[in-house]
Amino acid sequence: MAGDEFDVAVVGGGLVGAATSWGLAREGLRVALLDEGDRDVRASRGNFALVWVQSKGLGLAAYAGWTIRSSNAWGGFSDLLKQETGLDVCFQRPGGFHLALSEKELEARASILKRLHAQPGIVDYKTEVLDHSQVARMLPDIGPDVVGASYCSLDGHVNSLRLFRTLHTAINARGVTYLPSHRVETITREGGEFRLHTAKGEVRAAKVALAAGNANMRLAPMVGLEAPMRPERGQIVVTERLRPFLDYPVVTLRQTDEGTVMIGDSKEESTDPSGLTIGVSSTEAERAVRQFPLLANVNVVRTWSAIRVMTQDGFPIYDESESHPGAFVLCCHSGVTLCANHALTVAPMIARGALDKALVAPFSARRFHVQAAG
Repeated sequence: MAGDEFDVAVVGGGLVGAATSWGLAREGLRVALLDEGDRDVRASRGNFALVWVQSKGLGLAAYAGWTIRSSNAWGGFSDLLKQETGLDVCFQRPGGFHLALSEKELEARASILKRLHAQPGIVDYKTEVLDHSQVARMLPDIGPDVVGASYCSLDGHVNSLRLFRTLHTAINARGVTYLPSHRVETITREGGEFRLHTAKGEVRAAKVALAAGNANMRLAPMVGLEAPMRPERGQIVVTERLRPFLDYPVVTLRQTDEGTVMIGDSKEESTDPSGLTIGVSSTEAERAVRQFPLLANVNVVRTWSAIRVMTQDGFPIYDESESHPGAFVLCCHSGVTLCANHALTVAPMIARGALDKALVAPFSARRFHVQAAG
């Protein structure tokens, strides 16, 4: 494909890049998706697959509204994917829980939510703080150590691996040119077009969208943008299939549509996806058993780690370049939650040639300069 010319070159074949590519193709654009490949357990394969609203936006009120917008769009988004591919990503939005194993944890949780909802400009949405008996009515298998929880009706989850497969099936059906093993080394702009140089040749496009996760840190400066990141490693434990017992996702634990239980939410300052820290996995498992004692004698069938895409302040970055018109950058940790927004809202903006000011204003990387000056 070297030398071919496209309307948009999207760099990064994970959830953000695939969703954006599909959205661009729906707008009628010729799209190339450049990807390094699947040698590592990328974030898109190592995610916990929550479509999560509660807690989002503390420190940046606009993030709450952006997250709610995607959560509300997810039902229609999953329906569109099923219509085009025949694959069901098993999106469910029954609401979700954040469980507390002590009164101190519950008080801290309530305090965070109070601060979140007291912020100027916050979108008003309901998150309830429940005691043990109220939680037990909805989650009858919780253990006695669960003193309470927060619950938000806007939370949900999907089948994590099927989502990745479905998006790649969808972009193929839409005629996106997928270029695996095309690690982008340099990007230049000549004669009004971008030239992306890879070991397998040059790809030319009128626009470029950087959706390469933590690699955006290296790529963004090539087109006059920036992506301040701080990668971190997360580990997930997966059990054997169990009888259905968990009708609601918990922020650290969920039962998939296939019956397995995923346990996660660890955070380590590490960029090695191949390693596993046994102490981390055991701590995750110990908390899970305290939350749901029925897990005590369940077999673990696999465990893995992956590197999270994390900006320096944890909030998304959406920017377009002034020095290189037609260049865009998309960075976010919540690649699953925000998938519907990237496909149905951000992609049409890129197709039109400009991000809406309402999106750029809160999420531009320029906010880091303001923070530093402050």
